[in-house]
Amino acid sequence: IQPKRQYNGRVTSIRGTVVDVRFENQAPSLGSQIRLQSDEDDDLTAFVHSHLGDLSVRAIAIDSTRGLKLDSEAVSTGEAVSIPVGNELLGRVVDLKGNPLDGGQPIETANRYPLHRAPPRPSDRRGSGEIYPTGIKIIDLFSPFTFGGRVAVFGGAGVGKSVVLTEFMHNAVEGHRGVAVLAGIGERSREGLELWQELSKRGFMDRTVMVFGQMKEPPGARLLVGLSAVSVAEYFRDAQQKDVMFVVDNVYRHVQAGMEVSGLLGRMPSRVGYQPTLAADIAALEERITATRSGGMVSIQAVYVPADDYSDPAITHTFWHMESAVVLSREIAAEGLYPSVDPLQSSSKALDPSVVGQRHYDAAQEARSMLGRYEELRDLISMLGMEELSAEDRTVVDRARRLRNFLTQPFFVAESFTGMPGRRVEIEQTIEGVEAILRGEFDDVSEDQLFMIGDVSEAGRK
Repeated sequence: IQPKRQYNGRVTSIRGTVVDVRFENQAPSLGSQIRLQSDEDDDLTAFVHSHLGDLSVRAIAIDSTRGLKLDSEAVSTGEAVSIPVGNELLGRVVDLKGNPLDGGQPIETANRYPLHRAPPRPSDRRGSGEIYPTGIKIIDLFSPFTFGGRVAVFGGAGVGKSVVLTEFMHNAVEGHRGVAVLAGIGERSREGLELWQELSKRGFMDRTVMVFGQMKEPPGARLLVGLSAVSVAEYFRDAQQKDVMFVVDNVYRHVQAGMEVSGLLGRMPSRVGYQPTLAADIAALEERITATRSGGMVSIQAVYVPADDYSDPAITHTFWHMESAVVLSREIAAEGLYPSVDPLQSSSKALDPSVVGQRHYDAAQEARSMLGRYEELRDLISMLGMEELSAEDRTVVDRARRLRNFLTQPFFVAESFTGMPGRRVEIEQTIEGVEAILRGEFDDVSEDQLFMIGDVSEAGRK
């Protein structure tokens, strides 16, 4: 076994989390890990971002640079930043380097995966497969998920992205026989604790790995935590050939961390202040999240929409990588309709007769058409009142309102807040309920009886 090579150097510049190091004889390669001597209790870690010439490198610290000073000692073995992978991670909450965040024992495994890895070759990928039921009516109807697909839940602050993700994981527990990996990128520690408690209560934590880089972490750490979680997921997918559920909360924080690092590196910003490498930064994460011939993967990702602007470059670039897009609306949330999914903006490549079947496709299209017509009539109703509408339009409005109420649903993970028991509804039951409302079978049933129910049979027919 060849001994590890050691590169020795000194810190020559510190700008926030960007550190320049000059080595003595030879500089380590790009992506190499560097240990920097600090006045604090522990040394800190950085990785080589670029070579500056004259044996100098520019590195990005993934720990706080508090206590670091000029001329501090720097050491590298030339190895990449990596995370331990293996069954020992199951049931644990760790940071991007595999250090425990749950108060448990340090994790020792036989294998380590580097954080930066190439995505699978096109010949090794597996296309999206059959429908993956979520048990959430409005999502299964308008934005069906597929095995092997990437799904994004888009929404502004406070419209329920994390709740939808948690409900999806709750409903997937019973049917999922593989492993779940959750990447918490720049999220609140409170949300991580709540999710950990929810998964533990449901008995699913022993098949779950949670990788967190919280809001307080330096941007270099938040930039890598998503890649670290993907490396863990890739181990279970490729080495153990298991089906992996990969959950990300929140993709926008990954972009935001890249923007902060780009500014510290002195790059000229691009559109709306984003880093010029925006598309590549998102692709570096998303292209690795895929099913392969060795194992399956289904991914659901929350994406924060800044200022509710869906034309934001970060949102459009993320959208390119998704098979399904669930768009949450602040206006719908303000009306008290939860989940606040906008059926007119949400979409899925799987909503095709060859995938979901002709009946599902027809029901979704007819429901979307009716809800679209209702939106067109709302301004007219507010100005002139229902009396000025034609009989046909009044029927459309009445049925659209009943349909909107039927597509609300009490969530299991929100029972403690709403006081209502959660409901899971199968796709077949959802389609039957939508068809019945569209046919007018519930025209004599009040709208309130269809609000926050599960199967349409709970409304009671008259």
